[in-house]
Amino acid sequence: MLHFDNICLRRGPRVLFEGASFQIHPGQKVGVTGANGTGKSSLFALICGYLQADEGEFSLPSDWVISHLAQEIPADSRPALEFVLDGDAELRRIERDLALAEAAGEGEKVGALHGRLDAIGGYAAASRAGQLLHGLGFAVGDENRAVEEFSGGWRMRLNLAQTLMCRSDLLLLDEPTNHLDLDAVIWVENWLREYPGTLLMISHDREFLDSVVDRIAHIEHQKIGLYTGNYSAFERQRAAQLANQQAEYNKQQREVAHIRSYVDRFRAKASKARQAQSRLKALERMELIAPAHVDSPFHFSFRKAPKAPDPLLQLDRCSTGYGEVTVLSGVNLVLGQGDRVGLLGPNGAGKSTLIKFIAGELAAQAGERRPAKDTLVGYFAQHQVEQLVPTQSPLEHLQALDAKAREQELRSFLGGFGFIGDQALMPTSPFSGGEKSRLVLAMLVYQKPNLLLLDEPTNHLDLEMRQALANALQDFEGAMVLVSHDRHLLRVGCDQLLLVHGGKVKEFDGSLDDYPQWLIDREKGADSAAEKSDGEHTAAARKERKRLEAELRRSLDPLRKTVQQAEKTMDELHTRQQSLQHELADPHIYEPGSKDRLLRLLGEKAALEKACSEAEEQWMEASEKLDLARAGLENAG
Repeated sequence: MLHFDNICLRRGPRVLFEGASFQIHPGQKVGVTGANGTGKSSLFALICGYLQADEGEFSLPSDWVISHLAQEIPADSRPALEFVLDGDAELRRIERDLALAEAAGEGEKVGALHGRLDAIGGYAAASRAGQLLHGLGFAVGDENRAVEEFSGGWRMRLNLAQTLMCRSDLLLLDEPTNHLDLDAVIWVENWLREYPGTLLMISHDREFLDSVVDRIAHIEHQKIGLYTGNYSAFERQRAAQLANQQAEYNKQQREVAHIRSYVDRFRAKASKARQAQSRLKALERMELIAPAHVDSPFHFSFRKAPKAPDPLLQLDRCSTGYGEVTVLSGVNLVLGQGDRVGLLGPNGAGKSTLIKFIAGELAAQAGERRPAKDTLVGYFAQHQVEQLVPTQSPLEHLQALDAKAREQELRSFLGGFGFIGDQALMPTSPFSGGEKSRLVLAMLVYQKPNLLLLDEPTNHLDLEMRQALANALQDFEGAMVLVSHDRHLLRVGCDQLLLVHGGKVKEFDGSLDDYPQWLIDREKGADSAAEKSDGEHTAAARKERKRLEAELRRSLDPLRKTVQQAEKTMDELHTRQQSLQHELADPHIYEPGSKDRLLRLLGEKAALEKACSEAEEQWMEASEKLDLARAGLENAG
């Protein structure tokens, strides 16, 4: 086991944590959490022996094999497969000894080494390494490419593959999901659940932590607390502790009330119904976890755009790509106020290409991209982070956007993103990846976009900043398109999922929870295999099934029209209600000579309220029937 006895660890004069006494038993999986700079990576360095405790004692079994994910990878001319195989140190040692024994003609030693090689699964090692590469998103043939040919993000995946290749007793992972897409995150998640050793993992992905770990070691206020359960269980326990601090709890409740106000304003408006329902579901989830984040240093909201055209942007039969290479074709998409779209799809399918095209960074090879005149795009992508001016401070970056703004106003704004005091005046060159991402988000928010395009915005962001972003997105009234491997952000931020696959973009039939099964089915080729082996998938049967599906779709048309008519009626009624409220707000209506008009308006008000109630009931009933019919169609397919 890992035994921590009254451990104190300092960095220079600063105490990271002290009085840490706890044990981690073999086979336990522990998530290590805490704000940036609290000592999470230093804790790993202590375990690896790179740092010594300033006070107290740390011990672990002397025969344990430790595998630690490195954060940097040097240029290497060897093939990727050979680099990954280096993760199994014993395999490499046996291979070296075997080569020497064979060269020396030591037959008995050669036999013994072959026996040991078989015992550790050495003959299947290349296959195991290939499976790791495939699971992490590498294409066929990539295993033979030199390590130095890959970009930085893909080299980090090679580092992770090498780390997982090690047959370790203790696995230390520091932000393993950075640089991964959602497909690879799901694969690593499944791999770690089956890992038989002891795991300590630093991560800012709450759903990843929830799925993998059974303990949380949380560092704050120079203390380490060990909590039983996954991250959600930790949040509930910590929320209960913080709720006792009444002032902080009241502050958190005001934030929840602010989010709920959106739902209250728009739930009755038909055109906003889907967004309101999505926010309501997200709010129910966030109300459970928000108390655990009341002391977050990050507090910001999206500023209201000066204009709100609707629709904001339309894509009509568009094709796009790079040069003469077409990546996506036949794309039809309308983005209106309140639309919140999440993009799913395998690595390399074109999710980032679609966002770049929507942003106007790629030209249309065919079709038409039609933004509204007053559409203002806020685009977050990794290359935006790289374009920060290293010599300029966060304040100077904002001043470049708004030269007339007062310095104090800009510094107050930056404070909501964690740039407090002198940090707002420091050059960005030494900033961490998380700090740079926060600055780009601050610049984006400051420009008041009405169309938000976010391509992996949570890379390098800690849990507190991710939660602040999720909160802010709840109040954003424009349209949003999101690519993220953070399922919590997708879940609370999006009410529509599009699948990018095979050069096409279509609505994903299912929820976010169904996506892992879609990946499994795609991997297995379940559909094509079933068609070949099962008699019910003959050409005639497929034709008949398509005919039945077409009939089922046509049967949905009356329900769709009923829903649309109900929405139209509700819009008209609400418009008249607003007009009526304006008339009733006129003080002259309450004068004696206006009594008849007042009674007439009050009567109309009562009739309108009844009509609104009936229309909403009709809309809800028709929507429920349509959802059930769609579910039946999906099951039939």
